[in-house]
Amino acid sequence: MSHIPRPPAVDGPETPPGPHSVVVAGAGPTGLLLAGDLAASGVDVVVVEKRPEGISNLTRAFGVHARTLELLDARGLADELVTTGQVIRELRLFGAIPFDIGALPSRFPFLLVTPQYEVEKLLLRRALENGAVIRYGTEVLALVQDDEGVTVSVRDAEGETTLRARYLVGADGTRSAVREALGLPFPGKVVIRSVALADVKFTEQPSLVVQVHGTGDAFGFIAPFGDGYWRVGGWDRAHRGEPDDSPVAFEELRSLVERAFGSDFGMHDPRWISRFHSDERQVPQYRVGRVLLAGDSAHQHSPAGGQGMNTGLQDAVNLGWKLAAVLDGWAPDALLDTYHSERHPIGRAVLRSSGLNLRLAMAHNPLEIALRTVRKLVVTHVRPVTRQAVGEITGIGHSYPAARGAHPLVGRRAPDLELDRGRLYEVLREGRFVLVLPPAGESGAPTALNTAARRARLVLAHRADGGGAAREAVLVRPDGYYAWAGAADGPAIEAGIGPWVG
Repeated sequence: MSHIPRPPAVDGPETPPGPHSVVVAGAGPTGLLLAGDLAASGVDVVVVEKRPEGISNLTRAFGVHARTLELLDARGLADELVTTGQVIRELRLFGAIPFDIGALPSRFPFLLVTPQYEVEKLLLRRALENGAVIRYGTEVLALVQDDEGVTVSVRDAEGETTLRARYLVGADGTRSAVREALGLPFPGKVVIRSVALADVKFTEQPSLVVQVHGTGDAFGFIAPFGDGYWRVGGWDRAHRGEPDDSPVAFEELRSLVERAFGSDFGMHDPRWISRFHSDERQVPQYRVGRVLLAGDSAHQHSPAGGQGMNTGLQDAVNLGWKLAAVLDGWAPDALLDTYHSERHPIGRAVLRSSGLNLRLAMAHNPLEIALRTVRKLVVTHVRPVTRQAVGEITGIGHSYPAARGAHPLVGRRAPDLELDRGRLYEVLREGRFVLVLPPAGESGAPTALNTAARRARLVLAHRADGGGAAREAVLVRPDGYYAWAGAADGPAIEAGIGPWVG
């Protein structure tokens, strides 16, 4: 096998009984969703989290986009999460460019504004209900991997020990101990410093409830939490060199919001206030041997567009079913290579689009302002560009690469089809592939498919509508993307889906 970086192990007590199937480092949204998916598939998974139990992450993420809501719907969580926040059907960036998300072809044609801790709360509950083990106050120190698994050195309240697992996933954030133990670079740069952030109350209702706007010398964003408080943030050139631990005066934040939007909306009663910086970075490899990286451990984005947490959650959805398939023995280890080949380009695309949005919001010189004006005209009036921009922000438009000559649907997001067993994303809650056949009575399921279904790797369903593509058979992956599509006859179906379900 190829050379794998092997940092020295940390001395400590002998390895406890094991090995576990998977150790996940990090109990943020990405790690919790992954742990829940693995546990629901019967995988022995342990999550190690440096924070003490009951101490949540600082809530910087506050938006859940449509594609993420669809994937949470496939886990029975989306409708409950929607009740915790506020539904937003239009975003307005740079004070001029509207992104109408109310017409998305989705059950969730909106941005849900809700704090990150609400997402974590639901994902933690699901992970525990399915049998995942969470070890709080446990810090990753080092790792050593070999052909059979990974030995992870950790430190908790009782001292140093080791965990043994077949695979390790680093979902432990931008300062990932797993990434550092691998010796992987995290190339990129700081794109904005000294952003003031707070939750405040307003006495005046803004005309649009989610806005990002910049004047060149000041940049601001506002979004409601739905509990009477608003998340406000801002930056200006006068304070751009302040370190993250520099105190933020409420008057400073009020002033820059007023300069960015022309009003401070009567902001008052901040419940907390802080300062942070934003980087743009991406690790070159999401997989090194038996160690994989997900979420902020693998990529860090600017806050413009609110895509960071969403991208991490979608990483977890892509990786979870693949790890479960490999550990169950019906898929080769090489399937995990597709995690990098599918998710790395998405992370890179989000880096580009969120970075562009931030730079245009900060446009200062005449050339930058002219580019912002051109982008406004293009996004507003050129329909394909509008669809692409909205698809990038919401995640609806992202697809995975397909083999040469594959059906055009392969790799694309599957919409929420109406089936004889209910909606597609309800059926996906079983965590298996779904073979969607034409309406019942038009074709029967070949014997081999019934056999595959009995092996619990395939759910058979029929379209509840007809016409067009409904005459074809399609195979939907557990993560809601098309794996295969073709003629709805026995030999074609068996040949097409064989590589996926045997």
